[in-house]
Amino acid sequence: MQTKYNIVKQAIMSKILDGTYQPHQKINSESEMMKQFGVSRHTVRLAIGDLVNQGWLYREQGAGTFCADRSKDENTATGVNQKNIALITTYISDYIFPSIIRGAESYLSQHGYNVTLFSTNNDHEKERRFLETILTQHFDGVIVEPTKSALSNPNINYYLNFERQNIPYIMINAYYDELEPLSISLDDEKGGFIQTEHLIELGHTNIVGLFKNDDLQGKNRLKGYLKAHRTHGIVINPNSIVTYNTEEKFDKPVEALRQILSVSKSESPTAIVCYNDELALKLLDVIRERNLQVPDDISIVGFDDSFVASVSEVKLTTIKHPQSDMGEMAAKMILDLVNVGIGSQKKSRDTVKSVILNPELIIRNSTKQK
Repeated sequence: MQTKYNIVKQAIMSKILDGTYQPHQKINSESEMMKQFGVSRHTVRLAIGDLVNQGWLYREQGAGTFCADRSKDENTATGVNQKNIALITTYISDYIFPSIIRGAESYLSQHGYNVTLFSTNNDHEKERRFLETILTQHFDGVIVEPTKSALSNPNINYYLNFERQNIPYIMINAYYDELEPLSISLDDEKGGFIQTEHLIELGHTNIVGLFKNDDLQGKNRLKGYLKAHRTHGIVINPNSIVTYNTEEKFDKPVEALRQILSVSKSESPTAIVCYNDELALKLLDVIRERNLQVPDDISIVGFDDSFVASVSEVKLTTIKHPQSDMGEMAAKMILDLVNVGIGSQKKSRDTVKSVILNPELIIRNSTKQK
């Protein structure tokens, strides 16, 4: 448990790192902080004194306490010759992420850059802490996979501070719409469309779709699923759409499919569109519970063409994700920004452009003609 002194100190540092306090801007008075944090004047003075000693703040007699300009000190302390890139992903060791990371690391190391990995576990608070860490150290650039990209992000100010400090950053897989950042992503809407259209062309009309709703990928894949139905004139049953968030991903889709498959055979779906291969693998267990066979009784399509798509007993029809290639492309893009010596967001957009990759359907034996 943090002490009151550390809570006050960390709060002041966070306001500096997210750009609330700019260099040479006066910070809140001791009395205001006492009221804000419910602590004594002694506790506030200890926190401020420590930050003054560490170079985060400075005092002017009779005027107050101000935010220090730490940019020159940081470059001197860390050494501008060090070549460091931060790579933030939602996960590190799971699913397709090792391949993305390997692609980026390989290219960056070949060009003399060290890579520091951060995993948010798709949690905004962890993302905030890592952004603060990056802003207190010297990094030439940052590659970010956004956390819960479909939701309003509480850490936007940290990215704006990257821009103020001319630290180039790009986003992969998705992006925070408010920032309109440079990014590399798959056309997820088209991917969702292709998944669904493949099943429709096989004669399926009762198609369940399960999509994660707190990231942009899931939101766009659902949009593609809906568009495919409309394009082919198939009425959409709202009960056939299941959405879930990160915290629900292990339980809700499984329980929802059990419920959907408990109806009479005439009303039961004949095909399933999955947010990703990882989900498809979980749902195969539910299908077995019902004594159904894939693809004879029910067809299923995944997304990402991950290693699980081809090693499971049912070889999944799926959408190919570039994985390692995306990591390498991200590494090239961030180094392009670093090498140009970006001085503004406008210059970066004149020099480097966002990339949207085309999805590709990989047909295996989890789908068949109805």
